[in-house]
Amino acid sequence: MLRSMFSAISGLRGHQEMMDVIGNNIANVNTVGFKSGRVNFQDILSQTLHGATAPSGGLGSINPAQIGLGMTVAGIDVLQTQGNLQSTGKTTDMAIQGDGFFVESDGSQTVYTRDGAFDIALDGSLANPGSGLKVQGWQADSSGKIDITQPITNLVIPIGQRTTALATSNVTLSGNLDAGSADATAVPTTMTVFDSLGIAHSVKVTFTKTSTANEWTWLASADASDTGIAVTQTAASAGPPAVAAVGNGTLSFTSGGVYSGSTGSLAFTFPDGATATTPKIDMSAMTQFSGTSQPAGQTDGFTSGTLTTFAVGNAGQLSGVYSNGQTQVLGQIALANFLNSAGLLRAGQNNFSATSASGAANIGTAGTGGRGTVTTGALEMSNVDLATQFTGMITAERGFQANSRVITTSDEMLQELVNLKR
Repeated sequence: MLRSMFSAISGLRGHQEMMDVIGNNIANVNTVGFKSGRVNFQDILSQTLHGATAPSGGLGSINPAQIGLGMTVAGIDVLQTQGNLQSTGKTTDMAIQGDGFFVESDGSQTVYTRDGAFDIALDGSLANPGSGLKVQGWQADSSGKIDITQPITNLVIPIGQRTTALATSNVTLSGNLDAGSADATAVPTTMTVFDSLGIAHSVKVTFTKTSTANEWTWLASADASDTGIAVTQTAASAGPPAVAAVGNGTLSFTSGGVYSGSTGSLAFTFPDGATATTPKIDMSAMTQFSGTSQPAGQTDGFTSGTLTTFAVGNAGQLSGVYSNGQTQVLGQIALANFLNSAGLLRAGQNNFSATSASGAANIGTAGTGGRGTVTTGALEMSNVDLATQFTGMITAERGFQANSRVITTSDEMLQELVNLKR
C-alpha cells in the first residue's frame, strides 16, 4: 500500500508538470514565433518479486513478477513546427517559411529566434526592439557586393545616407528613321547626360538624311541654355563643316533597313569642374523602315540620392531604395539551422541558445542548406493549437484526480489495517 501511495505521488507530480507546460503554452498562444512544449512520461524502476525462469522438465517458462514504482517526466520537447504567417505590412517585420532561425547578438553572446518583429535602431542597425539584440548577417560593400565567406556582423540600414553620383559612361540610341525621308531631312532627339558631380545636362542628337543611299549623319550638341557641358569632337567629322566642337559621325543601314555600322564618338567636358568623360555610343538598335521617325536616346549615370527605404527578398537580401530612383544591395540576412533544433535551450525573450544536444549552428543564406525563405511584411504566429492544449488539460486534470484517488484509497486501506486490533 505504501508503494501505491508513492507511485500515486509521482503521478501527481508528473501531471502537475504536464499542467505547467500546458499553462505556459496557452499563455503564449499569441506570442510571435513561440514554439509549444510537450511532456513525455515514462515509468521508473520496478520492484521484482520474482524473476523469469526457463522451461524445465515438464514445466513451462515462468514470467517475471514486478510491481512498478511510479512514473517520471522523460522530457519536455519543443515542437519546432511551422506557425501560421500573419501579414502586417511593416517592412521590417520578417517571417521564416520553413526551417531556420534568425541570428541575433548583443556583441558577447549569440541567440537564435523565429521572432522577426524587427525595427531600425537609432544607430541604423536592424534590431529587435523588445530585447535590443541586433540582427546578424553580411554587410555589402560600397558597390553592393556581399561576401558570405566572411564572419557575420550587425546589419546596418543607413536611412538618409547619401550615395555618390555616377557619371554617364554609356549612350544608347535606338528607334526608327523614316526610310522615305528626303535628303537633308533632320530628325532630333534629346537625352540626359550626368557628370561626375551628379548634375544632369541636356544633349540633343540630330540625324540628317544624306544623298548616299541608306546613310544618315548624326550630330550631338549641348542645349544652348546649358552652359555646364560641352560636347567635343573625338573623331573625324562627317558632319557639316560649319559646326565645330561637336560629337558627330555617320550611321548606315542595310538594304533591309537594319543597322549596318556607324562612325564617330563622343566626349563631354564640364566647365563646372566635373571630370571629362568619353562615353561609349551604341546605335545597333537603330532601324530604317518606312514610317514615322522616332529616335530615342538613353544613358546610364545618375545624380546623388539619399536612402529612403529598403526591401527584403525571399533570400533575405536587403536592397536599399534611394531618392534618385536607384537601388543597391545593402546586406544579406543570415539564417541558422541545427541538426536537432528540438535540442535548443529556451533563453527567454523568444530566443533559443545552442546546446550540445542541438549541435552547432549551421549559418548561411535563406533558401540554401535546408533553410527556409524569408517573407517580409509578415510575422510567424505561435504554433500553439488551443484544441490540443484544452484536450491535454482535461487529460492532465483527470490523471491528477485519479492519482489523488489512489492516495485516498490507500489511506482508507491502511486505516482498515490499523483498525484490525481494537
